[in-house]
Amino acid sequence: MPDNIPSTSPTRRLEHYVAPLEETPLEEIDSLKTDGKPSNLWIDAWHDVRRRPMFWISAALILLVVIVALFPTWFTQVPPNSDCQLSNSNGAPSAEHPLGFTRQGCDVFSRIVHGAGTSLSVGIIVTLLVFTLGVLFGSFAGYYGGWIDSVLSRFGDIFFSIPYILAAVVIMSVLANYRNVWVISLAIGLFAWPATARVLRSEILRVKNADFVTAATAIGLSRFRILWSHVVPNSIAPVIVITTISLASAIVAEATLSFLGVGLPSTFMSWGNDIAQAQTTLRTAPQVLVYPSIALSLTVFSFIMLGEVVRDALDPKARAQR
Repeated sequence: MPDNIPSTSPTRRLEHYVAPLEETPLEEIDSLKTDGKPSNLWIDAWHDVRRRPMFWISAALILLVVIVALFPTWFTQVPPNSDCQLSNSNGAPSAEHPLGFTRQGCDVFSRIVHGAGTSLSVGIIVTLLVFTLGVLFGSFAGYYGGWIDSVLSRFGDIFFSIPYILAAVVIMSVLANYRNVWVISLAIGLFAWPATARVLRSEILRVKNADFVTAATAIGLSRFRILWSHVVPNSIAPVIVITTISLASAIVAEATLSFLGVGLPSTFMSWGNDIAQAQTTLRTAPQVLVYPSIALSLTVFSFIMLGEVVRDALDPKARAQR
């Protein structure tokens, strides 16, 4: 064999570099960290949101709206309706009335403060109704499947095909003599839950095949207990996000219905009523319409902004990209 041809003998060994043991402490790599605090999705989400300024801004605005709604007399002592005088019609702002007067001579600032409670009440009631119906229908349809899924999904499709604003207009027109916060909340909430149910159903379809569900079944837990103890808690994160945003949608829906004249009566303090009454004086006294519109926009913006932050915090992929 020529000398320039490399040997192909099977007994030839190639030398490999092996780092010294002190430079590769394998015992530290393989060791388990038992002194760290336990973590889960909600703890990681909280650690994420508390570092974002958008969360604190939206939380501060929402807290302000809640305080104004619960304790309106802390901010104004002027009655929103009983102290109206036509001599102050579209009057300019003053020290005691910082936002001026409406066409009927009522204090604009007082009406905005007292209207916060109505708008927030409708939003909370609608959100609770949407959350309850969405969780019930979505969880049973997604987990049990079969004919239960078919019946509940088709039932939800019927409600989903009807715009809830249009349905609320019809209901409020029929119940014109019974308009109050509860009736308008039911009119909105009864037709706004299918989107929540669809999201939860799709999430449960993914979670119910997980290993921890199989383990729970193996130890003899009933399907009903597995659903509410294991599947729903691990599927509820997207519903929390939708619920936060749907609260803002409910406030807008109440204002829309009141603006159209089929919402709450004019005797109720409502931002939608104030906007509807102020549209006739937009050119002569625009501040009467601008101020309640700003209050409505800031409130809705706060809840939407909070929903966006919570959505990013509950999404591990979104957290990893930041």
